Amino acid sequence: MTIVENMDVGIMANLKEKVIGIPRAMSFYHNYPFYFGFFNDLGIKIVLSDVTTKQTMSEGASLVVTETCLPIKVYVGHVLNLLSKGVENILVPSLQSVDTKIYNCSKIRGLPDLIRNVVKKPFNMIEATLDKSEKNQGLYEFLAECVAPFGITDKNLIKKASKAGWRCYNNFHVMTKSGMPYSKALSYALQGKVVILSEVKEYPISIALVGHGYNIYDERVCMKIVDKLEKMDVKVCSALQLSSEQLSEGIAALGHDKYWANEDEMTGTAGHYLKDNKIDGLITITAFGCGPDSLMVERITRKAKQYGKPLLNLTIDEQTGEAGFVTRLEAFVDMLFRKKRASIVNKINISDNDTEYKPNTDIIETIS
Repeated sequence: MTIVENMDVGIMANLKEKVIGIPRAMSFYHNYPFYFGFFNDLGIKIVLSDVTTKQTMSEGASLVVTETCLPIKVYVGHVLNLLSKGVENILVPSLQSVDTKIYNCSKIRGLPDLIRNVVKKPFNMIEATLDKSEKNQGLYEFLAECVAPFGITDKNLIKKASKAGWRCYNNFHVMTKSGMPYSKALSYALQGKVVILSEVKEYPISIALVGHGYNIYDERVCMKIVDKLEKMDVKVCSALQLSSEQLSEGIAALGHDKYWANEDEMTGTAGHYLKDNKIDGLITITAFGCGPDSLMVERITRKAKQYGKPLLNLTIDEQTGEAGFVTRLEAFVDMLFRKKRASIVNKINISDNDTEYKPNTDIIETIS
């Protein structure tokens, strides 16, 4: 937080009231571009928690029961980090449902209650509720709850600020859909820029990375898996490159209707890329103990076998070691390279004779 010296006490108090802390966890990875545009338009300064570290994980894990999933442990750690910065107003949203009868998991829905019960330090928790399955709990009501503690109640101001939020949010997604990496697109969007990549590097292997944003874009949680794969000469695709229509079609391709709010990131993404012939394999990343993900990964695994597409399931928690993680990635990527080389050899051989070499590549590997 910026320290202001030699300023009138009344002005400093006003500045202090218009500061909101946002934990760099959970819904942050999807909603922050919107929050940035929205709060800044209203003159509310945003303070983010620091990037996730081992200490963040351990401090969060120390306050919750062992069975709690890793993303929640990380979230608790980020709330503690904001408190250590002296932030008094912290946004802890209750995201019940994002559409009619499309729900989040119980831990996300009850996040304010969980934080209230495990974090004993005093602070003002802004627990705005979004529940599109109920009347009068839509987006504008949610935003009004977010800014009410700062004395902002004018609906016209809130709607105007929401447009600024959507502008930043849409700019971010325009860039990610063009193939720009998450962190770079976020940086440009926060600067109010839209940059479209004119040259895209060609990769011999393409992998779809399937997982929730808080599992694949938090570099400490996923151990920089995107960077590691790109260093192995692998192109990484994710939900960020897909439209809402493509994600919905992906869910339908797996043979069921959408129920979970974040199902687009899992079954929607997997369903789309399983049908894409340019994708050589899929990697799912899920947190140990996540009930909804365990159901979705089971369905993805069955469909991957039907499509004959290699799949690596990675389960992570705060104890996951990087060395073993990298070894599994290297083995999976090496198998995909061998499969592609074999397919090229087969095409050459087929032109000479009718004998076709078929390697054993019908591999579905589950790693915890």
